[in-house]
Amino acid sequence: DALEDALENAERVPGPFQGVAVILIGLSVSLLGLYAITGWLKQRRRQAKEMNTALLLAYSIAFGIGVHNLGEGLAIGGAYALGEFATSFLLVVGFMVHNLTEGVAVVAPVVRTEFNWRHLVWLGLVAGGPTIAGTLLGAFAYTALWAVLFLAVGAGAVFQVVIEITRYQARQAGAGSLASGWSLAGFVLGLLVMYVTGLFVTV
Repeated sequence: DALEDALENAERVPGPFQGVAVILIGLSVSLLGLYAITGWLKQRRRQAKEMNTALLLAYSIAFGIGVHNLGEGLAIGGAYALGEFATSFLLVVGFMVHNLTEGVAVVAPVVRTEFNWRHLVWLGLVAGGPTIAGTLLGAFAYTALWAVLFLAVGAGAVFQVVIEITRYQARQAGAGSLASGWSLAGFVLGLLVMYVTGLFVTV
């Protein structure tokens, strides 16, 4: 979804800036950068024993969703900047409904672990706060180039999260669990819920 939006916005980027190249740069830097950050946090966790693997994964998911939500905020702010107030309102409502499913993804890794409830506040701020920042940026300094860059960074972050979730699931329940009926049913149900909530987003 983020890549599709990025490609659409890339067509509006002035030729010299090469919109597709910006997508590739944002995607690769985000994906590799997150792996570097995750590796550093894991090393720090081994030294300080402060954060368990499940909580680290939850923050990774929240960060990935947060960067993507920055792009959504740009869309809201951009509509406002163009005077499309009705569209801006519909985007707010649509993204709000659509992001309910993202909240489930953020807390899923930690629901069966012991963690401080304050982490829920921080997870919410990491995942949702960028929407506000993106809205302000889009309303007062919107450009297609920034939209493409933020959406590409968000897509790279989501790819990294998907890889980490798959690896985490394989470690926790065994690689065979990924091919089970329950995993398939959960995957299909998640796609259906995402599709239905996406119908509320009018761009």
